[in-house]
Amino acid sequence: MTDNFLLFKKQITNPLKFRWFMLSKLPAAFFAGLRIEQLSEDESIITVKQKWFNKNPFHSIYFAILGMAAEVSTGILCMGSIYKKDKRVSMLVVKNEGNFYKKAVGKISFTCAGGNAIKLAVDEAIASGEGKTVTCLSTGRNEKGETVAEFYFTWSFKAKI
Repeated sequence: MTDNFLLFKKQITNPLKFRWFMLSKLPAAFFAGLRIEQLSEDESIITVKQKWFNKNPFHSIYFAILGMAAEVSTGILCMGSIYKKDKRVSMLVVKNEGNFYKKAVGKISFTCAGGNAIKLAVDEAIASGEGKTVTCLSTGRNEKGETVAEFYFTWSFKAKI
């Protein structure tokens, strides 16, 4: 792992700092109860548990909460890739697509293994001075390991002048 990513990981995986970050920057994620299960440069796992706040009338997790957890699983890798770079880099979701396969009940884990592709896009954006995009897959699985949903997020990166 790079030194910058290790610094980022140390900051973001501190439970109090992560909760403060969510409360101040992503309050809906805070109240939904998102948690970091695992984080490396290559992969992240974000979990969300079914509870009163994030339910729907069908006794499962509301689709927007699933999308939020999926986005955070990709976005945390993006944030780690741009953390303390020599040039500031902006990041923005420019496209999103979701597919749902099963009712989401219990604890759902969203895994994104797109860290390498994200790092490459960030490095290309810095080197070229042009915007670069990357599409990341986040797969949500229930406690039985069954795929509940898949989300694709296309992130855009551009080095700031």
